[in-house]
Amino acid sequence: MSEIRQNIATREWVIIATERAKRPEQFVREPRERITDRPIYAPDCPFCPGNEEIDLERLRLPEQGDWIVRVVANRFPALQERGMLQPNFSRFGHALAGIGHHEVVVESRFHNTCPALETIDEIELTLRANRQRGIALHGDPRIAQIIYFKNHGVSAGASLLHPHTQLLALPVVPHNIEDRIETAKRHYSAHWECVFCRMRNEEEHAGTRMLAQTDHFSAFVPYAALSPFHVWIMPHRHTASFSDATDPELRDLAVVLRDLLKRMYVGLGDPDYNYVIRTAPRRERTAPYLHWYMSVIPRVIRTAGFELGSGMYINTALPEASAEFLRNVKIADG
Repeated sequence: MSEIRQNIATREWVIIATERAKRPEQFVREPRERITDRPIYAPDCPFCPGNEEIDLERLRLPEQGDWIVRVVANRFPALQERGMLQPNFSRFGHALAGIGHHEVVVESRFHNTCPALETIDEIELTLRANRQRGIALHGDPRIAQIIYFKNHGVSAGASLLHPHTQLLALPVVPHNIEDRIETAKRHYSAHWECVFCRMRNEEEHAGTRMLAQTDHFSAFVPYAALSPFHVWIMPHRHTASFSDATDPELRDLAVVLRDLLKRMYVGLGDPDYNYVIRTAPRRERTAPYLHWYMSVIPRVIRTAGFELGSGMYINTALPEASAEFLRNVKIADG
C-alpha cells in the first residue's frame, strides 16, 4: 500500500507510491555524450578563458594570476541592478520594479567538467565565491533574500554547458520561503528547538536514509523526500544563514558534495540535477528557529498535473532504497 509522509521541517506532504515504486537502478539514464568528450575549451563559450568580459566581473579567485573561479554579472539578468524599487499597489495586486542582482559563478576554467569531476579545491572555491558574493549583496539595503542554485543539464534548466552556479538577490522574500519560516517558527515556539536540528538528529539516529556524517555535515535522503534520490546536506552547527558558514565548514561541505555528486554521476549515469542552498532572509539571519542547508535534486522524474494542482509530489522510489543505492555506489578515491 502507498504511504503519505510529511516532512516535519517544511510540512510538505508526499505520496510514496509503493505500488508504482521502481528499483533504484531503473532510474539510471540512457547513455549520452559524456562530459569528458567535450572540448576542454569552446571558442564561443562566454565562460571559457580568453572570452572574459572584464566589465561584468565581480570577483575572481585567486585574485592574482590565472583565475580558477570567477563571478560575473549575468549578461541577460532576470533583475536589474540600478534603480529604485518603486512599489505599486493597484486593485489587481502589488508590483515592484524588477530590481536586484543576478550573478553567475564560473566554477572552472575547463569546459569539459562538472562538480562530480572537479577537485575538492575547486568546489570549495565555488562555495567560497558564493558566500563572498552573498555577503556583499546583503549590503544592498534593497535586497531581502538571496537564492543560490545550480542547474546541471537541460531538464534542470541549464542553457550553457560550461559548469556554473548562480545567485539571484531579490527585493522580496518568496512566499514558499515565508511559509517555511512560519513553520519553523511555530515549531520553535511549541518545542523550544530548531526543527531542522531535530530532523537531522532523528535521521542520524535512524540511520536508514543516511549517506554521510562528517565533522561538520550530515547528508541524508529525507523521510518524506519529494522525489527519488533527493538529498539534504545539513550543517551540524546551528546557523540560519549560509553567509555565516566558516572556512572549515565550506571545506567539509565541498568534500561531502563532491562525494554525493560522484555517486550520482557513476550510479545514475550523470543525471540532470539542481542544487539549492536554502538560507535565511537578511532580516532572519540570526533567527534561532532557522537553519541553512543544501538540497540536491536529481531530475530523474517529471512533475505533471497532479503536482501542479495539489502542490504534493508522488515519489516512485522509497527514500530508504534511494539512500541504500547511493551508499553502495563504488567510486574511486581522490
